[in-house]
Amino acid sequence: MPKDAIVTPLRPKRQCPECGRPSERAVYPFCSVRCKDVDLHRWLTGSYVIPGEDAESPPSDDGR
Repeated sequence: MPKDAIVTPLRPKRQCPECGRPSERAVYPFCSVRCKDVDLHRWLTGSYVIPGEDAESPPSDDGR
């Protein structure tokens, strides 16, 4: 490969979904470990919810 060859990035730079700064490859799509951890915390505490139907309750053991 020639020394002056241009390498195309695997992923285009995007804005960080938390703060809007350009994303970094190591923590894609976030810009930093901090923003990545903030997002993970929101998922773990239930701040983010994926809408869906309620699960039906399982049948009881007494046959009803």
